[in-house]
Amino acid sequence: MNEITILWVDDEIDLLKPHILFLEGKNYKVITCKSGQEALEELENQRIDIVFLDENMPGISGLETLNEIKIIDSSIPVVMITKSEEEFIMEEAIGSKIADYLIKPVNPNQILLSLKKNLDHSRLVSERTTANYQQEFRKIAMDLSMVNSVEEWIDLYKKLIYWELQLEEIEDKGMFEILESQKVEANNQFGKFVEKNYADWFVNHDGPVMSHTLFKEWIVPEIKDRPTLLVVIDNLRYDQWYAFEDTVSSFFKKTKEKSYFSILPTATQYARNAIFSGLMPLDMEKKYPQWWKNDTDEGGKNLFENKFLNEQIKRLGLDIKWEYHKISSLKQGRQLSQNFRSQKDNDLTAIVYNFVDMLSHSKTEMDVIKELASNDKSYRSLTQSWFKNSPLLEIIQQAQGMGMKLIITTDHGTINVKQPSKVIGDKDTSLNLRYKTGRSLSYEEKDVLEARDPRRIHLPSINMSSSFIFAKNDLFFAYPNNYNHYVNYYRNTYQHGGVSLEEMIIPYIVLEPR
Repeated sequence: MNEITILWVDDEIDLLKPHILFLEGKNYKVITCKSGQEALEELENQRIDIVFLDENMPGISGLETLNEIKIIDSSIPVVMITKSEEEFIMEEAIGSKIADYLIKPVNPNQILLSLKKNLDHSRLVSERTTANYQQEFRKIAMDLSMVNSVEEWIDLYKKLIYWELQLEEIEDKGMFEILESQKVEANNQFGKFVEKNYADWFVNHDGPVMSHTLFKEWIVPEIKDRPTLLVVIDNLRYDQWYAFEDTVSSFFKKTKEKSYFSILPTATQYARNAIFSGLMPLDMEKKYPQWWKNDTDEGGKNLFENKFLNEQIKRLGLDIKWEYHKISSLKQGRQLSQNFRSQKDNDLTAIVYNFVDMLSHSKTEMDVIKELASNDKSYRSLTQSWFKNSPLLEIIQQAQGMGMKLIITTDHGTINVKQPSKVIGDKDTSLNLRYKTGRSLSYEEKDVLEARDPRRIHLPSINMSSSFIFAKNDLFFAYPNNYNHYVNYYRNTYQHGGVSLEEMIIPYIVLEPR
């Protein structure tokens, strides 16, 4: 380890000789100064790792010196040392972003603890996180061999997300690679679980809440006691929700966090229409052929969500005042934010926010987005940055002021696709990279969940011999024609429509205003 240099600033520095000898005995280099002015000159001339700064000095005060230090180098941790316990001094120092605060007289072990907290913190956290994950790795591996229920899969997936978020903060690529391999194995097992159980969820009553039952089972009970804002953020994964949860928590406190399952295909035209209609796609096609469009039909596939919602509300016998808004651009978001007070008399205000979906799809089209969201960590960061600067946050702040309940959910997640899987179909085969529907499909059976009879999983058939296939894990479908170009273009992009933990297990959050 490189020698750590401490700058200790105190007008009575001679009285601190025992402390300095103690630190030098621990292999720290200590430079001493008797005034703020001297300290600032030292900082201009050499590299300093941490500053111990007396608050009460003649000439430039400790707080004034602190402000000047932050101007020279805002990243240097400064530990304020003072005789005074007056609250305003503490508030001034903390407001100036000190690293620590010690009251005189200090003992050597306090100083050592502060050094370790501020300089060794990353290393200590890294070592502890690595050790904890190594223990947890074995438990997750055991769970993977035994997990066999919806609840167990939800718990396991959230555990993997937790460790992903923990490990990305430390400098241990080896541990992160182990976690990545564990996620791949989890998705392999999850694909088998869905293949075995998915069709039965529609006939048994012990299956999970899914897209078409979400509104009736979970949302309706919430809108009976106070006006509710329902926000469906397209394409929002669990880890992305965690990326901006703290921002929402400034205005709302979470009362429920549950997980539901997206239907297959995990694609907007299927899953989101199912949320608003309360029906599976096969039933939508039968009951509302004027609104339902199959993959090969011309035109937008999600143009009638408000009409589907109106029909579901009537079917459920709900006597409520409601409005539906779809936001697909910054301009639309700002308009709704500016006029949001008009929603105050609604029992339910439903907003579909399309930004995350636009972001993930544009990643395959725009080199800039590819650079900004090259992996899950940067994808989360980009989502967080968008949310903090979006009209949606302004709307949520207004909803808090109006005393509304807030529900945040999504229609499906996405997965970063890595490996191609060859598929052959006729000219009418659907174009999605994670699922295909059509006649005479040829594919690698091990790579897919297949539905030879789509009606069994409540999906419409484009014609009598149509089937569906859904890509498992992080695969994406590629045609043999121009194969290498196609693979290079779409590898490491975010897609949805298939079978994975990331796409199917998705958040449902209920919050009350603070």
